[in-house]
Amino acid sequence: MPNTMKPQPLHYDDLPAMPGARMVLALDGWMDGGEVSTGTVGWLIKQLEAKEIARMEPDPFYLVNFPGSMEVTAMFRPHVNIEEGQIAEYQEPTNTFYVSKEHNLILFQGEEPNNAWQLYSDCVFHVAKKVGVKSIYFIGSFGGAVPHTREPRLFATVSESAIKPGLETLGIKFSNYEGPASVATHMLTRAKDTGMTMANLSAEIPAYIEGINAKSIEAVARKLAVIFDLSLNFDKLRKTSDRWEKRLTKAVSKKDELLEHIQKLEEDYDHEVFDTQMGDLKDFLKKQGVRVD
Repeated sequence: MPNTMKPQPLHYDDLPAMPGARMVLALDGWMDGGEVSTGTVGWLIKQLEAKEIARMEPDPFYLVNFPGSMEVTAMFRPHVNIEEGQIAEYQEPTNTFYVSKEHNLILFQGEEPNNAWQLYSDCVFHVAKKVGVKSIYFIGSFGGAVPHTREPRLFATVSESAIKPGLETLGIKFSNYEGPASVATHMLTRAKDTGMTMANLSAEIPAYIEGINAKSIEAVARKLAVIFDLSLNFDKLRKTSDRWEKRLTKAVSKKDELLEHIQKLEEDYDHEVFDTQMGDLKDFLKKQGVRVD
């Protein structure tokens, strides 16, 4: 069970009472390919005009120094911008909770911690418990065999089997995976003891491209709108998604062998073949410097 006392890194003045609320988690890092996790929840925060209600201090969750080359250590240090001898900006990892009371929804944007996963989870569960959250959804993504011309497939891992039928009716499949875990998976193992249900929803995005994946962000946002019964305006997001797909299609259409790869992916996707190899396609695009962000 999470500690009922407020964890030290957590800061808030007051938390709203919202019995039966839902919470959505986004984390930059391991499960944020194409910025689908942070991009989707960031879009929801703006659309719902959600207000900040709590935050977590970065200590003791992050490494700020790491042995190795300058290129390696730079990835761990806070970013600073100095102008005319004065600090204009100093960026540390942020973990912030937002609320939309109208929609009975708590939204969280954070950065996956390097350390203290137990304490980090305690902070999330503490806010959820205090507010009255009953269900938690983590949004993530992973590189797979979906072509950029198709909707991403969503896969779920759940804290208990009772959640599965509702997700299944939305066309969400269930994960089979063995390998390195994320802090969201750590939370999932603890969710049942909190009295809350939890589902980790992961979008399969094209593994052969880099950059912000607007199409997948739109697809996941639409799925969440159904899950939470939200009436949202997708016009701007739809236009961004269309432009993203057109730019990428134009970039890859100049090579016949590349088109063959895409067509094979489309055929496998349409027939639900999940084991397509994309090494050649990914290597080619990398050499061409194809990005769409």
